[in-house]
Amino acid sequence: MNCVRAFAAIVLLSLIALPQPAFAWGSEGHRLINRLAVEKLPPDVPAFLKTLAAIHQIEYLGPEPDRWRGRLEPELGSAQAPDHFINLEIADGVKPLPHNRYEFIADLYRLAAAHPDRAKELAPDHVGFQPWQVVEVYERLEIAFREWRNQTAARQDAKPVEETVVFYAGWLGHYVGDGSQPLHTTVNYNGWVGKDNPNGYTTEHTIHSQFEGAFVAANVKYDKVVAKMTEPRRVQGEIFDSYMTYLRTTNRLVEKTYQLEKHDGYIGTAMRSRGLLLQSAWQQEQVS
Repeated sequence: MNCVRAFAAIVLLSLIALPQPAFAWGSEGHRLINRLAVEKLPPDVPAFLKTLAAIHQIEYLGPEPDRWRGRLEPELGSAQAPDHFINLEIADGVKPLPHNRYEFIADLYRLAAAHPDRAKELAPDHVGFQPWQVVEVYERLEIAFREWRNQTAARQDAKPVEETVVFYAGWLGHYVGDGSQPLHTTVNYNGWVGKDNPNGYTTEHTIHSQFEGAFVAANVKYDKVVAKMTEPRRVQGEIFDSYMTYLRTTNRLVEKTYQLEKHDGYIGTAMRSRGLLLQSAWQQEQVS
C-alpha cells in the first residue's frame, strides 16, 4: 500500500509542481510527466522501479492510452475516450459523487429521467469518467504491488509481476497527467460553450490543440520543470477524494487558460513571453 501511494503521490506532485504552461500533453508532455514522476520516487520504493529499464518503460508508457484512440481500432477508441476527461459542471449535478463508476452512471440516468431536456448532456460518455479511471488503474497497481510483496516474501520469481507494476505505473501516469489539463475538466474543453460568456472567450474549436501542442513544445523544458518540483509526499485518505481535490484545483484554471488564448498567448512569437502570465496564475493558485 505504501509503495503504490508513494507512486500516486509523486505522479500528482509532478503535475502540481509544473508551471502552468506544462499542462502537457501529446506524446512529448506525457512522456515528460511520467519520466519526472518515476525519477522523483522516494528511496524506499522497490529497487526495480529505479532501474534505467523501468524509467525508460514508464516514460514510454506516458502516451500509451492515446495510442489506443486511432481510427484503425474504432471500438477501442470510443470505449475508452471518456476515461480521459470529466465535465465537472455536469458531473457535480450528482451529489455526492460516488466512488463506483457504475453507481455514477446510474445516478446520471436517474438525473436524465428527471430532466429529459438535458438527456444528451447527461449521457455518461458525454460527462466522462476521468477520476474513476484513475482510481481503477490505481487499484490495479495496488494489487500488483501486493502480489510483488507476496512473491518476494516467498522467494519466488518476481520478474513477471515487476513488469506488471511498471506497466500499471506508466498507465496511471497518463491519466493523472490528463487530469492536470484544465480543458480536460470542463464542458468548455475546446471553445467556450457555457451559457454565459461575458468575457468573450473564443468559441473556435482550436484552443485545445493549440494549448497541448505548439504552446507546450515552446514552453516546457526538462530542466525548468525539474527546478520547480517539490518533494514527494504520500497521498492521505481516500484516493478518490484526494484525486477529486486535485481535479478541482486544475478546474480553477480553466478561465486562466482562456485568458491566455485571448491575449494571443498561443500564437507565434508571443508564446514564450505570454507563458509567464499562465505560470504566474498557476503559482498564485498553489499559494491560495
